[in-house]
Amino acid sequence: MASATLIPVSEYLNTTYRPDCDYIDGEVRERNVGERPHALLQGIFLAIFHANRRTWNIVVLPEQRVQTSRNHYRIPDVCVLRRSDPVDAIVKTAPLICVEVLSPRDTMSAMQERVDDYASMGVEHIWLVDPVSRHAYVATREGFQQPANQEFTVPGTPIRVPLSEIFAEFDEMQTQS
Repeated sequence: MASATLIPVSEYLNTTYRPDCDYIDGEVRERNVGERPHALLQGIFLAIFHANRRTWNIVVLPEQRVQTSRNHYRIPDVCVLRRSDPVDAIVKTAPLICVEVLSPRDTMSAMQERVDDYASMGVEHIWLVDPVSRHAYVATREGFQQPANQEFTVPGTPIRVPLSEIFAEFDEMQTQS
């Protein structure tokens, strides 16, 4: 088994990765991205959040570096911040929502590790969506549950994202060439 080459956090922060990579305790970890279903679903979430940004009082960022702990940096597919959150190059305040779009090579154990990092930081709303199986989950340290009423919500806010709308848009975009 090959061992990972460890690098200091300063090197990670001053290196450009395409696509950007996570950084966990000195190890640079690639993310599974780059295929059409993943990109389409990520784009749909970005469009929904962007279109509602004023009403929902949010800022939406694609593939934003988030420092989840001293030596952990994650890159959620979609990061939703409160408008009142600090404006920093790297997010250090727990986002309101982190969305992860699953790729065929993602494993649930690797996703649980990501979820645990987000939860440790204080992220209260972690959403996972699989464009292939069409499953969606609200994720916590305890595991994954399908969202109530087949929609993602943030209690106490007007944020509501029905899965039927997400997948209808996805289907429409999948058939376009």
